[in-house]
Amino acid sequence: MSTAAVIGLDLGTTGARAVLADVSGATLAVHEAPYDLHTPRPGWAEQSAVDWERAAFVAMAAVASRAQRADDVRAIGLTGQMHGLTLLNRAQQPLRDAILWCDLRTGPQRRELEDTIGVRTLVRHTGNLPLEGFQAPKIIWVRQHEPDLLERTAHVLLPKDFIRLRLTGECLTDVSDASGTGYFDSATRRWSEPMVDRLGLDRSWLPEIRESPETAGRLTPAAAERLGLRAGIPIAAGAGDQPAGAVAAGVVAEGDAAVTIGSSGVVFAVAAAYGAAPDGRVQVGAHAQPGRWYLMGVTQAAGLSLRWLRDTFLPGLSYDRLVPEAMDSPPGSRGLLWLPYLQGERTPHLDADARGALVGLTTAHRRADIVRAVLEGVAFSLRDAAQAIQGVGAAVDRFKLAGGGARSPLWRQIVADVFDAPMRVEPEGRGPAFGAAMLGAVASGMFASVEEAVRVTAVPYATIAPGAGGSAALDAAYARYRNLYPALAEASRAAAAAQAGEPGDV
Repeated sequence: MSTAAVIGLDLGTTGARAVLADVSGATLAVHEAPYDLHTPRPGWAEQSAVDWERAAFVAMAAVASRAQRADDVRAIGLTGQMHGLTLLNRAQQPLRDAILWCDLRTGPQRRELEDTIGVRTLVRHTGNLPLEGFQAPKIIWVRQHEPDLLERTAHVLLPKDFIRLRLTGECLTDVSDASGTGYFDSATRRWSEPMVDRLGLDRSWLPEIRESPETAGRLTPAAAERLGLRAGIPIAAGAGDQPAGAVAAGVVAEGDAAVTIGSSGVVFAVAAAYGAAPDGRVQVGAHAQPGRWYLMGVTQAAGLSLRWLRDTFLPGLSYDRLVPEAMDSPPGSRGLLWLPYLQGERTPHLDADARGALVGLTTAHRRADIVRAVLEGVAFSLRDAAQAIQGVGAAVDRFKLAGGGARSPLWRQIVADVFDAPMRVEPEGRGPAFGAAMLGAVASGMFASVEEAVRVTAVPYATIAPGAGGSAALDAAYARYRNLYPALAEASRAAAAAQAGEPGDV
């Protein structure tokens, strides 16, 4: 007997991940296809949309082939890295490599927007400041440095929506991903007309907006042939990777929060009513769950910190060997502190010039201390983000831990100790791609709502409780960690100026 199934695609920073899931929540197949990240200058991060398309279709076709029958696949849901700027011409072809969420080149453009429009006005129109990763300052950068491209631009899309275009032939997006552009009004869940005017955007460039579980296009015959599926199945509007991951983790009710350690680190909390931080230091947006909003704090280099440490100093060593070494170092890493600002920092400092630092190093320290300091530094940064969210007034009292970092028993214990709160650990296979699949299931009518999809597909979660000894030692280390950013701010600014090729004392 065949089983109705859906495909979820996550267009990530390192590759495309597709899952095939059924209505019980069982994952039937998974396939990942990698692509390259280009860093042509320090602080820049770009990718080819052509590479995205190739990898996305490879991954989706691979899981589609695992369905018992092609007709069993009832829908596709999309998610992916947020904020990326993808410019297309009238022939719907990319005009340049996409500028990604972690790209830091737009500091001057962000400051220009804040100076000319004003922080309060920006927050009133969008709920957010125009962070370096957002599309708004990137469009200003392109206008200033590559003006001929905007003259040829016909469409401005977010990463996952470029894949939608190739699947459906339509330019559409969803409310949660649009929330991270810098010209979307999260309160009304519509494009912000004042910001569109201020940025000088052509309204014809902008995709239509849908709620995340709504149908946003249908599979064309050409795309269906590439995937081995039936033409006409619905493509859900989908969500940005963090809101989709929250759906996968069942984080859809007020008081729920997801702590995710991927390449970046995120604390994502659900709110039943819209509310923005007056200074914009906490990101706000429309949740993938209709009628809900999210508050989000981000550290740019979470898992990326550990990857940088391994790739730079210990190439070829597996994480399974590297991370357990940290168990030979006590909580607090013998006084060693890691500031994980390898790609600047968002929450709570909103400082693209912030730089990473290993502080307190002596000849007595060993590799185990350095590895543990990195794990703890990321957890400290996530605690910073959670405290910023709670400062906006969000009542966060239920945490779920997700992402690749949650697979490490040591790292998840460190997070529980640093937060001094129980962490329910997301099971293997539950992530943004699965959340996208569930949104696809709602779009196809397999579930009546996101709440029903979450309830029916719920699975047991293991709970990690904080340890008294570890929490006490890490509280003291966190207090010292909090002093690092202000102490190093001037040196970080000088380093950033030097790295950008600008005058600066180093």
